[in-house]
Amino acid sequence: MILVAKPKLVDPITCQEALMSLIPCRPFLTGGASTPIPQCCLAVANINAAATTPTTRRDLCRCFKKAGPGASVVPDKANQLPRLCGVRVIVPIDLTVNCGL
Repeated sequence: MILVAKPKLVDPITCQEALMSLIPCRPFLTGGASTPIPQCCLAVANINAAATTPTTRRDLCRCFKKAGPGASVVPDKANQLPRLCGVRVIVPIDLTVNCGL
């Protein structure tokens, strides 16, 4: 008898992991800095690369929508972040976006 184990799919990145990795972006996202620092852009690129499934992207979208206002994120700054970092994201970073994907 051969036993074949099918690996359980795990989200590549959790909400908490994504929020923690975006700490270098805080000065930009809250309006204290005019441009994001390289560590911030690296975090954005890494999160984008880890969001490989529709479910993960939806969950991260909901996570960012929920966390943004409490963290004093300026919506326009959040919207600008991917472009300024040169990262093409599938879902725009916008508090009004539908995360249903």
